[in-house]
Parts: sequence; structure tokens; C-alpha cells
Amino acid sequence: MNKFLLKALVLASVNIAVFADAQFRTRNRMDKLEDFDQQVFSWGFYLNGNKLDYRIVLNPRYGIDGNKNLVTSKASYSFGAGLIGKWRLNDYLDLRVEPGLQFAQRELTFNTQSNDQYAGGTLTNPPFIPIPLTETDRVRQVKSTLVDVPVLLELHGHRWYNSRPYVAAGVNYIVNLQSNSDSTDDNLQQVFRSTTHNFAWSAEMGIQFYFNKFKLTPAIRGTFIMNNEVVADNPNTPPYWSAAMSTLQTRAVMFVLKFE
Repeated sequence: MNKFLLKALVLASVNIAVFADAQFRTRNRMDKLEDFDQQVFSWGFYLNGNKLDYRIVLNPRYGIDGNKNLVTSKASYSFGAGLIGKWRLNDYLDLRVEPGLQFAQRELTFNTQSNDQYAGGTLTNPPFIPIPLTETDRVRQVKSTLVDVPVLLELHGHRWYNSRPYVAAGVNYIVNLQSNSDSTDDNLQQVFRSTTHNFAWSAEMGIQFYFNKFKLTPAIRGTFIMNNEVVADNPNTPPYWSAAMSTLQTRAVMFVLKFE
């Protein structure tokens, strides 16, 4: 269903862009929404499709066995929506705040049975009794509901007929409502924990199309969390899960349709 939604968003934007291009190549057409960008403040909303994954830095002892990576991540497709608030700074710069809600589900696989070799204890983990890892133990379906608040500085030139390309970059504050960070259970009880409050940076590029009643902007955005999202398992939990990862960071590529 998520892949279907992403394809539908892409198809819709391509069709609108082709229609818009036909308008722009008409010699005697009138410019549309001529005074729209002169507003000091304006607003809108957006819909987006996402591809989310994790960037993983493995612990050299518990996450790597020879040349084999013991923890892997599988990307997923999802969707989101949000609001747009824009403050015009000058003819070339706008400041945008785009709070949104993103839904995601990713998959982590822990092929860490070989860590039984450390059952006698190490400097970082006490001795433990090895357990046979079942499929439920090895695979974690990590569900996330993310409140994403990006603040972006947009740079653009003058309009070319009824279109205007732009680039933007900024920082995000992201709250994971399904982080389980306060749970007393951990991966030993099949509960994956990550940080609730996160910070990220984003970069975006797109083209703004002007119509009679609204402005449509298809864009591509990349968002990358900067802090480590790993919450360590409890001290008595064997080093099959969080101990195998030194760093875990969300990375996302978004296709965005904005309506203003």
C-alpha cells in the first residue's frame, strides 16, 4: 500500500508538471499569482512519500565476525503529511517551518548467535548464559511515528514564466512517539528501544509551479539524523542486540508535494 501511494504521488506530479510545461511554452499567456511571493507570511500543506533506512556503525567485537556484518537493516516505504509556514526575508530568501507527521516501519536483522563465544564475559559485558536465537529474537520490526519539525532556509531566483526552481537546507527536531525509550523491557523481551528526541539536518530541491488558484511544488528532500539513536539494553541482557551497534541513525529520502 505504501509503494502504491508513493507511485501515485510521483505520477500525479509528473502529469501536473507536463500540463504546466504546456502552459509555460504559450507565448501570450498571463503570469499567474503574480503577487503571491510578495506576501510576508504565507501557509500551505504537503503530502509526501518516504524511503527510510538506518545507517549502522557496528561494534567491532559484537557486530562483526571476521568479514561478516552481523546486523543489517532493510529499508521501507511510508508516507506522511504536514503544514507549511513561510516567512519572506527578501527577493531571494524565505524561511520555512514545515511540521509534519511521518509513519515508518523498518526491519533490523541480528545474526549475532556467534557472540556466544563471549559468554565468559568481557570488559564491556558480564558473563551470560547463551540462548538459541529464534526468528522472533533475530528480526525486529521497528515501527516509528515521527513528529518532524524542519526549519529550512530557501534560496531561489526570479520566476521563469510560471515556474521557479529553488534549493533549501536546514535543521530538524524529530520526536519518535514509538521509541520505547522509557520501557524497562528490552530486546530480551522483544522490545526494541531508541531515543525519543532527535536532531537532524535536511537538504531539498524542487520547482514551484504557479496556477490560477494555488502554487504546487514537487520536491526531493533528504533528512539525516545526527545523534545516536541506540538505547542500550539492560546490563544483564546478552550482547546479541544493542551491544552489536555502536551507532544507529535514521536516514530518509522524501518525495514531497506542496500546496500553497
